[in-house]
Amino acid sequence: MSKEFVRKHKFRRTKLERLIYVKNVDKMLNYVGLIVNIVKIELFFKEHKKRMSIDVIGGQKWSIILEIL
Repeated sequence: MSKEFVRKHKFRRTKLERLIYVKNVDKMLNYVGLIVNIVKIELFFKEHKKRMSIDVIGGQKWSIILEIL
């Protein structure tokens, strides 16, 4: 989830004690998109309900990416 999306929708963030580095597909470190916070949400879809934590990444160009398993 991008920092801008979190700010726009006023999610409550939990700041991480240490930043988490993200690796790109080519296994190089992405220094622009560090994980800086997490957001805890409840996701509802039809009759399903799931509690989850989503990483907040700085420098991200998209709003949010979800993968439902």
